[in-house]
Amino acid sequence: MTTTAHVDAEFRAVEAELDRRWPESRIAPGLDRIAALVDLLGDPHRGYPVVHVAGTNGKTSVARMVDALLTEAGLRTGRYTSPHLQRATERINLDNRVITAERYVELYREIEPFVAMTDAASPAGPVLSKFEVLTAMAFAAFADAPVEAAIVEVGLGGTWDATNVVDGTVSVITPIGVDHVEYLGDSLEGIAAEKAGILKPGSIAVLAAQSAPVADVLAARCIELGSTVARQGLEFGVLRRVRAVGGQMLRLQGLGGAYDEVFLPLHGAHQADNAAVALAAAEVMLGAGADRQLDVDGVRAAFASVSSPGRLERVRTASMPGPGKRASGPTVLLDVAHNPHGARALAATLAEEFAFTRLVGVVGVFGDKDAAGILQALEPVLDEVVVTASASPRAMDVDELAAVAVEVFGAHRVTVETRLDDAVEQAVRLAEEPAAGGAPDDAAPVLGGGGVLVTGSVVTAGEARTLFGKADS
Repeated sequence: MTTTAHVDAEFRAVEAELDRRWPESRIAPGLDRIAALVDLLGDPHRGYPVVHVAGTNGKTSVARMVDALLTEAGLRTGRYTSPHLQRATERINLDNRVITAERYVELYREIEPFVAMTDAASPAGPVLSKFEVLTAMAFAAFADAPVEAAIVEVGLGGTWDATNVVDGTVSVITPIGVDHVEYLGDSLEGIAAEKAGILKPGSIAVLAAQSAPVADVLAARCIELGSTVARQGLEFGVLRRVRAVGGQMLRLQGLGGAYDEVFLPLHGAHQADNAAVALAAAEVMLGAGADRQLDVDGVRAAFASVSSPGRLERVRTASMPGPGKRASGPTVLLDVAHNPHGARALAATLAEEFAFTRLVGVVGVFGDKDAAGILQALEPVLDEVVVTASASPRAMDVDELAAVAVEVFGAHRVTVETRLDDAVEQAVRLAEEPAAGGAPDDAAPVLGGGGVLVTGSVVTAGEARTLFGKADS
């Protein structure tokens, strides 16, 4: 009988083997390696229609929303996203459920001989990267299920991303900003051109609202390919957005008509925009549009079921205050914002939808990210910041990050803790301190009380999620 301990040991062994390959933060342009591997596997990625999702921010949330909509419509789905928050199994989902560690190991062992053959065929070049192997595992899992539709998120960029061997029935591009400058450069136009590489002749492009330079690049590529285009703000969009307890109530304009009273249990205008993009993509996949809507009750049920772990996720809620009292113990939120574009969306949501008496940030970023840009975006909404580092070898040195934070916040608002758990504890203590010029005891309760925000990278948010006892997402 296979025990949990045995499965866990096998899972760790597979992860150790994969970690000896090129990491996901390193790419070599070209699709030859992944193309050769999937060819040996019998092209499993061609056995089902695909929603292919690229962009700088919002990809995972959009993928999860599309998955919920297609599942609610009765399709068997597969979803591949990256990176993971806590465990690699999160990346491969069947029917909106994470695969088991046992299935993860089985998938790897099934394709392992073909991985070895692919590696052996290119002795002069790099062997398959970890991301390429994981991508093939996902394609194989979907074919084996089999699924009726797959939602595939780009890992990095677009043109040379391993997922780009698929021919998406729908190609989705979420908002584009500056990120991964070491591979994509710091030109918005150049980044847009790279991400537009997922657009294929004959596919339908669903485009989120973009800045003018990005919109021009995407439009030119769609014209070149003769793609049918659906654009946020023109063919679809958010008609109304009202904050609600635990999320927001939306009226969405889809390609086939308007959808009223859609509750989305996520915060922020950016998530409402993601919902509009996901709805348009699902409509295309399900043959709606041109005045033919999806079932409105089904759309409502799908969006109400959506979760997006690590996206302004509450992992601790302040205890309820008594009459005339404040909430005790700070609320703790996690967010995976890891670039200035994402940090600005995060800050805007905090400013609009939360009213903490004191909000303390716990920030740990990777060394190759724009730490100054992230901190500058967050500074207006944070009273203080505790800088720290995750366990990732890519984490920025704490003292280096502290120096950047002091430039942005001033030394009196910056605390340094080398360990994430200590940083969270320190932030909790700081958040419990009375706000400067605090309200008297008999004042009306203030929404939120004290708060702690853990952010800066996916790994930082994932490790904090584990600290607070959250299961794999």
